[in-house]
Amino acid sequence: MTAERCSRSRRDVTKFLQDKPRIIGSFILPLLIVIILGNSFEPREHYDFLTFVTTGVFAQTLFQSSALGLVSLLEDRDNDFSQELFVAPVSRYAIIVGKITGEAAVALVQGFGVLVVGYLVGARIPLSRLPLLVFAGAAACLLGGAFGLFVLSTVRTRRFADQLFNFVFLPQFFLAGVFNATSGFKWYLQVLSRLAPMRYAVDLVRSVAYAGSPQRHFVVSDPLAVNVAIVCALFVMFVGSGTALFVRNERNR
Repeated sequence: MTAERCSRSRRDVTKFLQDKPRIIGSFILPLLIVIILGNSFEPREHYDFLTFVTTGVFAQTLFQSSALGLVSLLEDRDNDFSQELFVAPVSRYAIIVGKITGEAAVALVQGFGVLVVGYLVGARIPLSRLPLLVFAGAAACLLGGAFGLFVLSTVRTRRFADQLFNFVFLPQFFLAGVFNATSGFKWYLQVLSRLAPMRYAVDLVRSVAYAGSPQRHFVVSDPLAVNVAIVCALFVMFVGSGTALFVRNERNR
């Protein structure tokens, strides 16, 4: 089972590294956001806005890239490759988790580029927190991949998937607190923010990045333990329900 996941991860990373347009496209937007948006606002009174945006875009990039990577499941379905996988003597959940892990590895490469650019333009994230930031980033990737699976589990065409992802992700950029602290939201936006899975990926990353900092109170919404618990619960829920729905649709196709 572990060998299957590692093989799938290597295949996804290799495909990404060989796809130059995808590499360029996946880096340009988040890097432009960090450079332009992070430096275009007046300094905040209680926290550094460039660091705030860098950590938010880092988490958003990991979450979204992992989710979008799951679209390849639809390509596997069109090529009848997924049916061959699901009849193999391997747990369906192991196959899906292997796919999510592969896309998470790809997303981490992209996230590393965001951090490098953030440091180059002046983001102040202590180097001592980088190891924990990698673990928090990996959790954001896994949650994003599981969420992508859940969204795609009842989708039948790539075209509809692209339209659906635009609808699903755009509101989360703002509700998750990528560019603005959720503490300033009105009550009805707070409710919607709590329903956005990306919020917990962003808050988890910032919980680690701002640990021990006096700025933490102004940029982090929930305690670290709460974010970890919610991310784990959502991952299990999305993988369980998403896999069941996807396999059922494969059988009824």
